[in-house]
Amino acid sequence: MAKSFTATCTSIASINVTPPAPARSYDVAIIGGALAGAATAILLLREEPKLRVLIVEKTTSFPRKVGEATVEVSAYFLGRVLGLTQYLNEAHLLKQGMRFWFSNERTQTLDQCSEIGGRYLARVAAYQVDRSTLDAEVLRRAVELGAELYRPASVQSVELVAGGEQKLVLKREEQTETIHARWVVDASGPAAYLARQKGWWRANTEHPTTSVWSRWRNVKDWDGYELTKKFPEWSLQCHGIRATATNHFMGDGWWAWCIPLKGGDVSIGVVFDQRRVEWPEEGSLGERLKTFLCKHPVAAEIMRDATWTEGDVHWRKNLPYSCTTVAGDGFVLVGDAAGFMDPFYSPGMDWMSFTTWRAAHMIVAQQRGEDATMLARKYDDDFTHSYDCWFRALYKDKYDYLGDFELMRTAFLLDLGLYYLGVAGLIYKEGDKALDYGVFITARSGPVFKLMSTYNRRIAAIACKRRELGTFGRMNDRQRFLFGGYTFERNNMNGKWLLTAFRQWLWLEVTEGWRSWFQPLSVPQRVAPAVEPVAVK
Repeated sequence: MAKSFTATCTSIASINVTPPAPARSYDVAIIGGALAGAATAILLLREEPKLRVLIVEKTTSFPRKVGEATVEVSAYFLGRVLGLTQYLNEAHLLKQGMRFWFSNERTQTLDQCSEIGGRYLARVAAYQVDRSTLDAEVLRRAVELGAELYRPASVQSVELVAGGEQKLVLKREEQTETIHARWVVDASGPAAYLARQKGWWRANTEHPTTSVWSRWRNVKDWDGYELTKKFPEWSLQCHGIRATATNHFMGDGWWAWCIPLKGGDVSIGVVFDQRRVEWPEEGSLGERLKTFLCKHPVAAEIMRDATWTEGDVHWRKNLPYSCTTVAGDGFVLVGDAAGFMDPFYSPGMDWMSFTTWRAAHMIVAQQRGEDATMLARKYDDDFTHSYDCWFRALYKDKYDYLGDFELMRTAFLLDLGLYYLGVAGLIYKEGDKALDYGVFITARSGPVFKLMSTYNRRIAAIACKRRELGTFGRMNDRQRFLFGGYTFERNNMNGKWLLTAFRQWLWLEVTEGWRSWFQPLSVPQRVAPAVEPVAVK
């Protein structure tokens, strides 16, 4: 028996056993290959072509997402920083600004609804984009620059080590693989992989909003023959193009978007404050969406023959969230993985532009010998502060007055003017380096934050008082505010519109605001907001 055991051991020892392959090592591992992740890879590889960059993308192809509009900062970032201008002009639509439509009990037809928007074509480029095709193109360019792509692959776990090699366990082709990277970039979007795994994710319960959306066909042409013949005077009011603007249907506690996409589809969806709006319960989700929107005369006209795409109707509850930590020595969160506020005014792609730019430059600086701890602390402080100020200045309580033409006209002129002069204007005057500033990050933005948060809170308070008095939406019919728009010049026209808006605000305070000077906002609690977002297809 002993001889047999010895022979067996000898036999086993003689077998050529291949040891497991060592874990692959990268400089940067990016979780998510859509726009934020691919853009980060491009920025990194342009600065340091020798960086070993891995992109881990869970899908085999990008699914269609909600139609998305850029605004001036993100248009600059996509066009002049990522170099996509020619592609955007060929594959997507040039956006003609924003338009807002209001109604009340006196409005029966489209031409009777009050309107806010531009009279002429837009002066600064922005785009209506189909995100699935845009994401695919940016990812293609990242791989072309040298990024390695695992697709489809999923991240099973991430072990963070400050100042060391981060450990990622991945699954692809039914095999588990371990890799190491000096930096992990979380670009996983609303999945917010690192924030949820590490307990940094926080629901923004101050702003309980829900969204329902789909893509539609047979939506009427805003500038076509039918509506021109039916409403000739209305048609002549605008000398530009209404159809390729982001058109907003406005209601009390809600708003809806109408965004055209290349190829004929139109993205239409609604966002509402759960405390003010009760969502209909009868019928399919697509039927409920159309029924809800068509109570607005403009939507009823535009969507009369429209049909939603079956299987492409989506619902997401409790949209906004933030992260208590967005960077550390060895990891950084970018885009929606670092937080989301609200889709109104399309801030998400601006947020993506600022975070990816800063993340890439932070990583490159560390690779060149700068102190990673200090760099990460600055990023973390800047963007947690930016989110909080951005939300409180612009979105907190905004749904209280969205549906009132007079109040929204004042707020829109102020919001847009300060964005042009204080955010977008810096980008177009100073170029790429202005992306370092972010929004409400620099010390000089403090007074602007206080101003914006003040007028938005006060306008919301006036709206609540108007509801009590039955005067909310009193100018929602037969009013048309069409203006030439702001520019990046410090000229008399810019001053005129800002001065007009401040005068309107002052007049509101003198004539009716005093009633609410010493009263808190009154917001009905229809629904107790949950702490986790819920998405339903």
